[in-house]
Amino acid sequence: MRILLVEDEEKVSRFIMRGLVDERFAVDVAHDGISGLEFATTYPYDLIILDLMLPGLSGTEVLHRIRIINDQVPILILTARDAVADKVKNFEAGADDYLTKPFAFAELLVRAKALLRRGAVSRASLLRVADLELNRLSQQVRRAGQRIELTAKEYALLEYLMANAGRVLSRTMIIEHVWDQSFDGVTNIVDVYVRHLRNKVDDKHERKLIRTVRGVGYTITDEEGG
Repeated sequence: MRILLVEDEEKVSRFIMRGLVDERFAVDVAHDGISGLEFATTYPYDLIILDLMLPGLSGTEVLHRIRIINDQVPILILTARDAVADKVKNFEAGADDYLTKPFAFAELLVRAKALLRRGAVSRASLLRVADLELNRLSQQVRRAGQRIELTAKEYALLEYLMANAGRVLSRTMIIEHVWDQSFDGVTNIVDVYVRHLRNKVDDKHERKLIRTVRGVGYTITDEEGG
């Protein structure tokens, strides 16, 4: 799952980002309202964590503008403003939750996961392709009932493939979704991680689910052949 964090205090943003990455989330960070709005309206996110006191464009204005074009993405307000009037104003503008600073990361994580569980209507908590299952809430993966241990990036890659089962994903699409937007490595890193996934997901099974579409990219499907 991919999260956008819009927070201008670099110490706070680094703290939150490290914690979320440790929990296997892909995280993009914006340090002002203008770039935060640009990220939010350009890329698909499963959750947005939004500060209110931002340079360039206030968090409340960013919230208003996001809601004009996207009424589904969950938005968690994270701010030092604890007045009831501020909370009411931002809930009315479309916020889904409101957490005041200072905060404990454990509480932020619980609230974030609660919003992710609700998520967009079309997002399922349990992804299945044939006998392969990925539980987004527990972040456990099983094939034929057997637990598969994955690294954070392997998990993120498999989740993206399974969320788009049957669709061919290019290496560039995978890089942009699974790795940070700032990642400037070569796309063959995708091939390396796909090999890792195949070793863990497919090699012990007669039926192979992860497929290569030559010249295009990768897909995961339960259809025969390919």
